[in-house]
Amino acid sequence: MFYLLILLLQMKLIRKISDLNKAIKFNYDLGFVPTMGGLHIGHESLIKKSKKKCEKTIVSIFVNPKQFNSKNDYKRYPRNLNTDLKILRKLKVDFVYLPTINQIYKNKEPLKFKLKKTQKILCAKYRKGHFEGVLDIMNRLIKRILPKFVFMGEKDFQQLFLIKKFLENIYNTKVIMCKTVRNNNKVALSTRNFLLNRSDVITAGYVASKLIDLKIKIKQNRVKSKLHIKNTKIYLIKKFNIKIEYLEVRNIINLNSNITNKKFKIFIAYYIDKIRLIDNF
Repeated sequence: MFYLLILLLQMKLIRKISDLNKAIKFNYDLGFVPTMGGLHIGHESLIKKSKKKCEKTIVSIFVNPKQFNSKNDYKRYPRNLNTDLKILRKLKVDFVYLPTINQIYKNKEPLKFKLKKTQKILCAKYRKGHFEGVLDIMNRLIKRILPKFVFMGEKDFQQLFLIKKFLENIYNTKVIMCKTVRNNNKVALSTRNFLLNRSDVITAGYVASKLIDLKIKIKQNRVKSKLHIKNTKIYLIKKFNIKIEYLEVRNIINLNSNITNKKFKIFIAYYIDKIRLIDNF
């Protein structure tokens, strides 16, 4: 408790909207890092980029129920506020915003954002309403904070793509895409990784390495990309007994499957036991 009080003295902890308005008033060069807590080195890299580019940095911690597809997934999402606050203090974050569900959704506004049929691909295809929930909460947060820059990780590429498309032009805010941070086994850092055991992390590393090899093969022969994808999917399922939700290659311009003469990424969503992981290479 004493340590927590020290934390609060050295960075501004904000729970009420009135306090938020007072804290960020006249902060025109504000960097914003939205999180759901469970902070790791990937989050730290986003915060460091914000601190380097902006005069002040605000981090939000809010586990948004509207972007989960099941109550169990929402309940088991890793949470450790005290650990998160210690990390933020060490990084010398200026403001930490900790809104409640009631505070965020006090105004029961209808969802403003609906994906077109052509946009219901990758995670949007398998997680009904997920990105509508993401866009809704990001709209509410950006509207309140009005940051100059928002810093987000490239691991959630489809999320980044949609936020830039739907929200960047509504507000005078620039979304900064930051590179995915990986561990020594090439596994993308994620809060959900806290739910994995050591064996699971090793398996995720093998999957990552195989997908890195896959990208090299596709670069060498794009005509055979579908065959390479098919063979890799079969190999991963048989070798590691994982459930693959999707494994696709798409260009990074509009997320279309046409990769001819375009920069592209390989996108995957898969389950190790009941833990859903996503990545792109």
